[in-house]
Amino acid sequence: MGKKSSSSASSSSVWSRGGWRYLHPSRYLKKPKRLALLIFAFLFLNYFLWDRRTLSSAHQLKVTELNQQVTSLQNQVQELKIKLRGAGVQRKIIGIGDNNINNIKKKEADLDDEDPINIERRQKVKEAMLHAWNAYEKYAWGQDELQPQTKNGVDSFGGLGATLVDSLDTLYIMGLKEQFQRAREWVANSLDFNKDYVASVFETTIRIVGGLLSAFDLSGDDIFLQKARDIADRLLPAWNTASGIPYNRINLAHGHAHNLRWAGGNSILADSGTEQLEFIALSQRINDPKYQQKVENVIKEFHKIFPSDGLLPIYINPHSGTTSHSTITFGAMGDSFYEYLLKAWIQGNKTEAVKHYRDMWETSMKGLQSLIRKSTPSSFAYICEKTGNSLFDKMDELACFAPGMLALGSIGYGPGEAERFLALAEELAWTCYNFYQSTTTKLAGENYFFRTGQDMTVGTSWNILRPETVESLFYLWRLTGNKTYQEWGWNIFQAFERNSRVETGYVGLKDVNTGVKDNMMQSFYLAETLKYLYLLFSPPSVIPLDEWVFNTEAHPLKIVTRSPDEREEE
Repeated sequence: MGKKSSSSASSSSVWSRGGWRYLHPSRYLKKPKRLALLIFAFLFLNYFLWDRRTLSSAHQLKVTELNQQVTSLQNQVQELKIKLRGAGVQRKIIGIGDNNINNIKKKEADLDDEDPINIERRQKVKEAMLHAWNAYEKYAWGQDELQPQTKNGVDSFGGLGATLVDSLDTLYIMGLKEQFQRAREWVANSLDFNKDYVASVFETTIRIVGGLLSAFDLSGDDIFLQKARDIADRLLPAWNTASGIPYNRINLAHGHAHNLRWAGGNSILADSGTEQLEFIALSQRINDPKYQQKVENVIKEFHKIFPSDGLLPIYINPHSGTTSHSTITFGAMGDSFYEYLLKAWIQGNKTEAVKHYRDMWETSMKGLQSLIRKSTPSSFAYICEKTGNSLFDKMDELACFAPGMLALGSIGYGPGEAERFLALAEELAWTCYNFYQSTTTKLAGENYFFRTGQDMTVGTSWNILRPETVESLFYLWRLTGNKTYQEWGWNIFQAFERNSRVETGYVGLKDVNTGVKDNMMQSFYLAETLKYLYLLFSPPSVIPLDEWVFNTEAHPLKIVTRSPDEREEE
């Protein structure tokens, strides 16, 4: 065996010599002072050990509590990131300034302070989007539009996947990542524009070019930009006219362009003046000015013939650049020209380089006021149509974009004018909401007539899931904070759910009073109607209006400041 250490040996000898006697009770009972000392020592030792144990326990509890708080904060940050990313909110981590920090804090506060009712309603709209999208995926994947009743797809836009491309940004904004990724793969691998198909330049621009650019601005995925450039290049020959005002139809494979016979060979105002946002954005993203130059030349040509009231007829000769005797309207074939005058100014961040857009728009708004009449007996404000010097008491549901446009444009006026235009916007929105409330189904017809003593009566009685009224409610809520507009939007959404939802998607109505259904789920129901409804119940920090501008198909594009001397360089 090995030897013990000296300390061990010494200790052993002490106890062998009677060291145990110090623990015997009799030693202390005989001497009270020793007993008191022992009790004191015992109490002191016990207190010391208990205090150490308590401190250790308290410390451990505090550490645990702090760890829980850290974990909770990490989870909240992660949830916030997911919400912001799903909403398309872009954060700059490098070079953050005070303004950006304040913006981030505001966005976080918006999410934290949300009304539970808005959260629930937004979720219902998201579920509606999933219902529509899942039906499209199942029965019409890659085709332009779904026919829900017969469970098949149709290529109403030449097989460009219109519903899929139109839905990209809606999926992204709603945080539907898996659905967005599947759509992205189809765009990358199957979207082909080399088709012997005569396309509408207008519809292809607002749905396809706009949808792809918006998906790029939100996701940063270059495949969308590549595809947008491809289709834009195929559309460009449409601008090869004597005046530069484009033809409205073009063969995507061969580049042959022309106008429709029923328009007498003329170009249509809205079709020719509603490509500015998309083509300017494309030029900015790829640093190639040719697209921007084509569409801005159109505005220069329109400026040459711009009347004092800013109201252009719907037919324009693409060779001479002159107008033809035709209707003036804020409805079909006129509407989005006026919308883009305002939004091109916003897209350029309201600088001197884009001031001419604002000036033309303000002139047109003077003309719009000359078209306003009020019904009897209820004084509903409405926008007339005009031919020559005659006004017609008819208003399209399409013209219900105007309240939102007026509200959005009011911010560029001085205080008095701003209030006046906002008040007009609110009056017109009330009329548009009543387009819905006046029918049996609570869905609006395509257009309305105003006859003395009758207020409003449905003209064309179908409803094809249009977004214009909801669009205006979205802008008015964002700009006024008045929750009444959210309530109106919710009522309209519920009417769509009651009347248009079927097992395999959503359909329009052949008649808004009988409720008889059609067999088409328009791509803009996913691109516009459901998106605007979703944003109507989302915080203002989701696609904020000072950072994004919506094209006429509700595709948000990033606002990019244009330099003051840019017009001289063009």
